Amino acid sequence: MNTFIDVLILVFYILPSALLMLFGLNLYFSLFLCTIRLKRARHDLTRITSHFQTKCRLEDLPHVVTQIPVYNELNVVERSMRAAAEMIYPKGRHTVQVLDDSTDETKALIDRVALELQEKGHDVQVVRRIRREGFKAGALSYGMKTTTAKFFAIFDADFVPPRDFLVRTMQILVVKPEIGMVQARWGHLNEQTSILTLAQGMGIDTHFAVEQPARAWNNLFMTFNGTAGVWRRAAIEDAGNWQSDTLTEDMDLSYRSQLAGWKPYFLSDLVVEGEIPENINAFKAQQFRWAKGSIQTAIKLLPRIYRAPCSLIAKIEATFHMMYYGIYPLMVCIALLTLPVYTVVKLPVASLAFTIFSVILVGTAFAPTVLFVASQIMLKKQGWKKLYFLPVLLALGIGVAISNSRAVMEAIFGIKSEFIRTPKKGAKSKRFYATNFSYGAIVELLAGAYCFMTFQFFLDSHHYMAIPYLLINGMGFTVVGLLSVWHFFNELRWARSVE
Repeated sequence: MNTFIDVLILVFYILPSALLMLFGLNLYFSLFLCTIRLKRARHDLTRITSHFQTKCRLEDLPHVVTQIPVYNELNVVERSMRAAAEMIYPKGRHTVQVLDDSTDETKALIDRVALELQEKGHDVQVVRRIRREGFKAGALSYGMKTTTAKFFAIFDADFVPPRDFLVRTMQILVVKPEIGMVQARWGHLNEQTSILTLAQGMGIDTHFAVEQPARAWNNLFMTFNGTAGVWRRAAIEDAGNWQSDTLTEDMDLSYRSQLAGWKPYFLSDLVVEGEIPENINAFKAQQFRWAKGSIQTAIKLLPRIYRAPCSLIAKIEATFHMMYYGIYPLMVCIALLTLPVYTVVKLPVASLAFTIFSVILVGTAFAPTVLFVASQIMLKKQGWKKLYFLPVLLALGIGVAISNSRAVMEAIFGIKSEFIRTPKKGAKSKRFYATNFSYGAIVELLAGAYCFMTFQFFLDSHHYMAIPYLLINGMGFTVVGLLSVWHFFNELRWARSVE
């Protein structure tokens, strides 16, 4: 019986370790793919721009509708509406469509701003549904039915598009009819607000400076990020339209459109700035939605992808992409089993677990660091000078592992949950939007205490190999748990002060 338990513990330790190592190695591969195609991508963009300038005219650009889905976003929606209306585009060929599902005073603000913009000559329409069915996906689909436009720019309410956004993205869609979607890069309006927002900004930068280019420039599956992009109506309709059966409707539609034969395009030089969550509970809710939605999409679409006539590498990379949040249950499993592997397992092969563990430290701990530095250098953000924020970024990534693991499990077992938006503060908060407190914070604090206890045990036993991993885990769980409690009660105090 003891032998069986020993084997079971080792299996649940070594298997996650091996899988984490593969995810880490894939990060290196993404960096390689990004760098080898950089010059060609820039050449292609130059060629597209030159073709448009010589054979097309700005005044001939087709009609485009800018959609801004909104649900109780009093603090940010006015800024987004004004920026969208001010985008440069041929007169009479741009409509701003505010898809308003709000239930608070945001409705009155939207009506007032829309009227003001209309009086200035902008085509701004407010579209409201009787029932909020399908959440964001339902709103986007409903908005499409109200117009015959062939192109749709999409912005979340906290994003502020630059004036040249439509001109630059629509050039690509006009010159290359096989392109179904153009995605711009995210910038950060409030990155300098706190260490939390700085860490999030660095993580997002890595996605947009390395991961998205690697996929887009190598004929791999690439996703629309839900905002700061333009879709061709035909691509949406060929893919089966927006669907709300996952929490990541953007990833779902992106993959379905590419399975239908449409190509994505990533415009890395075009930056659209948006807000980063300033509250840890809002950040965790956002991560929970992304984690659960991506696994839901994987369950829904991976069988189709592996039957599709695309390259094996595209299928493998799609698996890594959609299953990325699966690393979090693996991380939790390893953190919990490190102590039992050393103290309980008596098999001769037990030492193999620690050998594999050392490989993980090399294969995964250094991979995010390398990608972080590379992304900051690529974006000219002085990556080496920001390295002292790296422990915060790593601790934040580990600290949300328990919450994200719950999201993954809910997706696997088909547990339904609503689309929970991430409230933003805007330049000046007009209304307080509370974030839900999760009792998972208590579990995070307990997990942190367990990791520190295990850390002390290994330190006293003079076994130093696992100590760095246990230390960063203990710090991550503890910091995120404490921040969750602190931000929740701080919000309560703030809400009472403005009542």
